[in-house]
Amino acid sequence: MKKWVLLAVVSFFLQYSGLCQLRRDEIYSDFVLYNKRERLNKDLRENIISKTFAQKLDSNNEHKFESACKAISQFMIANDDVEKGFEQLFDQYQFLPYPTRRAFLEAVYGVYPTGYNINMKAILEKETDPKLFAMSALYLFRADSSVENVNSIKIRMVEQFPGYDSINILSAFESYLNQHAGFRQHKTPDISHLFAHQQTHGKKIIYSFQRWNRDYPGLAIVQNADGRFMRNEGGRLVVFQQLARSASDLPYFITNGSTPQGIYSIQGTAIAHNNYIGPTPNLQLVMPYEKDWQKYFHQPTASTLDSLQLYKQLLPSTWQNYLPMAEAWTAGKIGRTEIIAHGTTIDPEYFKDKPYYPLTPTMGCLCAKEVWNITSGRLLVSEQFNLVSTYTATPGQKGFLYVINIDDQQKPVSREEMERWVNSFEKRR
Repeated sequence: MKKWVLLAVVSFFLQYSGLCQLRRDEIYSDFVLYNKRERLNKDLRENIISKTFAQKLDSNNEHKFESACKAISQFMIANDDVEKGFEQLFDQYQFLPYPTRRAFLEAVYGVYPTGYNINMKAILEKETDPKLFAMSALYLFRADSSVENVNSIKIRMVEQFPGYDSINILSAFESYLNQHAGFRQHKTPDISHLFAHQQTHGKKIIYSFQRWNRDYPGLAIVQNADGRFMRNEGGRLVVFQQLARSASDLPYFITNGSTPQGIYSIQGTAIAHNNYIGPTPNLQLVMPYEKDWQKYFHQPTASTLDSLQLYKQLLPSTWQNYLPMAEAWTAGKIGRTEIIAHGTTIDPEYFKDKPYYPLTPTMGCLCAKEVWNITSGRLLVSEQFNLVSTYTATPGQKGFLYVINIDDQQKPVSREEMERWVNSFEKRR
């Protein structure tokens, strides 16, 4: 019985990126320094939120209210100042421009899961924008998923959007109402079939295995182009902790919602110029519909071919009708873009009471664990650097990344689970 083991030098994983030969100990960010984090926290709470929400909302300052809502969402800030600001925003909702409405609904959904049902119901009854209607309805559905409430939401949707089934986001919303609870209870198809199918296209794959409850971190593993899994010099499978939860944790079909399940096309690596993402190399991902199909599939494709059928061909037959794996395809068709796999410089102390601490949520990307020295500005731990280094350690930049919810256990995905699946698969090869 053959044991397929790819031996890779640990120091290479931990010290070098195949693209840019960047050493981990060379990566620096002054954004993580203690004084800067303290100034940011003070500015967020006192200026961006408190001072803004102390003003009377009008057309001259509503953009500040939008910015405050975005800060509340990302850093999950809840206090009396926030609640006072929300009171104004609910009162003036009908006069707000679309960007502020969206930022506001996202903040309420992400930070206050209860307490605003009456307000959201009032919005639901008048909202004419499909996305904003779905966001307010999702708040009510999360609070009450009874058949009676679901039917009430559907009736309202039909009344306000007679052609809702031809509106992509409302079609996805209806499917979510009907199927989400059931999907959480069902097992995924055989994971070994997924591993074996990689050889049909011969591209490198990163699998990011997650829980349905995205409060719990997942793990990523790398399958090389020849089908073998990346291991360290001792022969042990290398795993990388990743969080697929957005700060709002809205469903996959809503902008800034948690990372959709499904298949992403890896286009290579890059370094972001975003302080919150940080300077660690990231993996550039493309969703279905985000770029042309040749770019997504890494090969010429006839424009007349059905994109969903081509997408399904990246899955084994036993997975092709497993609807959760079409989330990325559906989200891309609706218009979601710019989901990548990156690190983070955000202070994890904002989330110290959350199950995913010390990882930090994002706006829908896959975020790997990073720990910084707040005195020197250097990386102490970077699962992101290790993931990119492992992926680029063998020839080829392009491949695919699969995001998969494996089950609904209320705990982080474990190394033992990964090793059990991979070892079982390799023994049968």
